[in-house]
Amino acid sequence: MEAMKQQHCRLPVLNLHCKLSSASMRVLVLCVFLSLGCLAQRPQPCTSPSLLTGNLAVSTTDEKLLVYAKFTYDAVREHIRLTEFGYHNNKTFHLDLLFLFKQAVVYHIDDKTHTCIKFHLDTKFHPLAIPQNASLLAQVVLGSSSGPGQGVLVNSWVGGLMILGEQAKYLSTFTEFGCIPVSNMLHTNTSGWQVTSFFNIVIGLADPQRLIPPHFCEDARLEDKDPVTFFSFF
Repeated sequence: MEAMKQQHCRLPVLNLHCKLSSASMRVLVLCVFLSLGCLAQRPQPCTSPSLLTGNLAVSTTDEKLLVYAKFTYDAVREHIRLTEFGYHNNKTFHLDLLFLFKQAVVYHIDDKTHTCIKFHLDTKFHPLAIPQNASLLAQVVLGSSSGPGQGVLVNSWVGGLMILGEQAKYLSTFTEFGCIPVSNMLHTNTSGWQVTSFFNIVIGLADPQRLIPPHFCEDARLEDKDPVTFFSFF
């Protein structure tokens, strides 16, 4: 009889312990889901679509360089075509360049004279992407957030990288949705700040033929010069 009383007295305690454990488990599960939700909402480094067509403008803070270019970008085959107009040190220039990174060559194309100069390219392909070790600076709305369609949500990232053996700092801005490049600021001790702005971007290749060397480039001989890099044309 005494044993039954003791068992009866312990049962409520056991039930209370079970209730507390169940409640604690629900709280734990809720915390996990909330944590995952917060992680999902925090912007993550991204990579742009593999095929892009658009325009860009490059300028330096010392006003020695100003470039306006049409670009065609193929991250699958690692081809980039840049048709540039601009000036450097008060001299105007025009460049039409086709970079074939897998073939390690770049073509300097002149459609007017149907001539082509071929150089050895000493640069690896770098996709339009935010490095995984970049730090999020801010998430902001370009334009206005007062109404639908009045602004664009973007993320700005900062970090460092090596360019031509020199340490560089960058500040890159991409759209939150679609990972479309908006702007990039690059700083080295040699050239100072260089600002690139992207606009009129279309996902896909408006003219895939632009990424194929013209027929008059077939017989172009490789120039017997030091290899060039992507950045040397800027």
